[in-house]
Amino acid sequence: MQVNNNNTIKQPRAPKQPGAPRQNNPFMWGWLLIIGILLIWTLTGDRTNPAESDWKTVKTDMLATGKVTKIVVVNRETAEVFLTNDATEEYQKQERYKKIPAAGQGAQFRFTIGSVDLFAGDIAEANAEYGLDTPLDYRNEKNGLGSILLNFLPWLVLIGFWIFMMRGMSGAMGGGMGGPMMGVGRAKAQVFDKEKQTKVTFKDVAGLAEAKVEIMEIVDFLKKPDKYKELGGKIPKGALLVGPPGTGKTLLAKAVAGEAEVPFLSISGSDFVEMFVGVGASRVRDLFRQAKEKAPCILFIDEIDAIGRARGRQGGMSSNDERENTLNQLLTEMDGFGTNAGVILLAATNRADILDKALMRPGRFDRQIEIGLPELKEREQIFNVHLKDLKLVEGLDREFLARQTPGFSGADIANVCNEAALIAARGGKSAVDKEDFMAAIDRIVGGLERRSLVMSDEERRLTAFHEAGHATVSWFLKHADPLIKVTIIPRGRALGASWYLPDERHNTTREQFMDKISSLLGGRVAEEVFFGTSETGALNDLERATKMAYAMVTYFGMSEKIGNMSYYDSGAADVSFTKPFSEKTAQDIDSETKRLLGEAEEMARRVIKENREGLTALAERLLERETVFAEDLEDIFGSQKKKNERNDA
Repeated sequence: MQVNNNNTIKQPRAPKQPGAPRQNNPFMWGWLLIIGILLIWTLTGDRTNPAESDWKTVKTDMLATGKVTKIVVVNRETAEVFLTNDATEEYQKQERYKKIPAAGQGAQFRFTIGSVDLFAGDIAEANAEYGLDTPLDYRNEKNGLGSILLNFLPWLVLIGFWIFMMRGMSGAMGGGMGGPMMGVGRAKAQVFDKEKQTKVTFKDVAGLAEAKVEIMEIVDFLKKPDKYKELGGKIPKGALLVGPPGTGKTLLAKAVAGEAEVPFLSISGSDFVEMFVGVGASRVRDLFRQAKEKAPCILFIDEIDAIGRARGRQGGMSSNDERENTLNQLLTEMDGFGTNAGVILLAATNRADILDKALMRPGRFDRQIEIGLPELKEREQIFNVHLKDLKLVEGLDREFLARQTPGFSGADIANVCNEAALIAARGGKSAVDKEDFMAAIDRIVGGLERRSLVMSDEERRLTAFHEAGHATVSWFLKHADPLIKVTIIPRGRALGASWYLPDERHNTTREQFMDKISSLLGGRVAEEVFFGTSETGALNDLERATKMAYAMVTYFGMSEKIGNMSYYDSGAADVSFTKPFSEKTAQDIDSETKRLLGEAEEMARRVIKENREGLTALAERLLERETVFAEDLEDIFGSQKKKNERNDA
């Protein structure tokens, strides 16, 4: 379903009868009339006009040489100069004067005079000086239609542009009764009812079993309110859907619209934000007014953090912020003196930590529904939904695909299915197979394959030993993630990669942290052991290892020196200007982090030195095949992974 935010909620109108005459638009006819008059005047009017000049030029260049036949003063302010036929033809040969009227068809030059009496005296003096008898006439003219239009045309254009903008704003913002500007405060919500239903239902939402139970209870209450009222139960006023991006919050709301037999209003949080002061609060009032008129109904606000950010944490320094005004109005409408009987508010956000506490309290959002990343079974269900439209090979293992995508959201899985179909089509296959899905996962996780990247033999060999170092350390450490494959084919910004399939655990022990850090540092250690140098390709490994070590010390209390203390603030939505510990503690944190990284490095160094020959064989196989799998490591190192206890000596 596509939601068009430009559609506005309007009162139902009677359908237009076939053959009914269209309403006349007076503005359109007025502008057509003005354009027609200007066009006629342009086509029929004079195409030549007198050239501008001045008295000094006329006297010395025209009167003195006998080129002037007469001078006419028009409206006591402009003098028009009429030249002889020969003089006119002479001037018309010049580029700047070629459009002056011909002799006998009007004046050739004109200029502005000051006083009429003084000008008459100047003419008399010139005639006496040059021995001429140039006639001086006077004429009064009324402005013609062309002059009037030229004088008023700029004002007409400005007025017309203003009317056009106001009418456009009225249409775009839902202007109707009360004038065009009144439409600015109208809420631009999508309405779904019996006449306009969405096709998405709960069958299209895979996984999210607990969330669907919570949401279905709200829908069931609207369908069968007596079932709950008999026991004294009250319907929740609001439910907040919280979870990472791509987990299906908006999709779940669309399913509610498809399942509920009541009107469903949908709007985005950013639709309340406007450049005009007070518009956000006005749109909130208008939205709830429309919801009350359609009650019982469900009102859905997507990305509510656009207006629900905690007050005092705005970007600006002023407390009278437009977003705060909008939030205050939303709080009042949700649970104020007014009644919202029959209106249930659903909202979605992936930033619940920055929402205002007053917005989160019971009475406004009675329920907070967590929608997290899908587990193994849920991912398999999501694959089943997205694979329905694909042409697949027989016997494709859906559980295998689900196991290969830990940490993937529903949107990621949908992208995997689409990429797999594109890869299969690019390869000319008749059906999508397992290899296409694996290539799609590699494409999404690692980036685009860059086989055209030219690498020197030395750089390629260094990369092979680097990746072999990762693989070797992770193969022998007990708590490291299981290895899938190792490759030196460049992808994205990486020259090589080691692919793991992490266990889906919810808690992580200190030993698991240390083994992960060791496997991250295995590549850098292998470079130092085999080549006696280090290169910049380990940047991402060092960054991840350092962050993990800092988290062990500062967040999870896994340092003996720091103790069971955590400096993690789950309620801090903004950047803090002060540290919650002293400089001495900061030094201790740095030293403990460095110590943990040192222990992990020594652990990786010991594993690499003990398995030097196997690592070399693995690197050589990488240089030969470019990609090796877990079966190759088992062939080289044996199948002792996860069977032997790690030697911590």
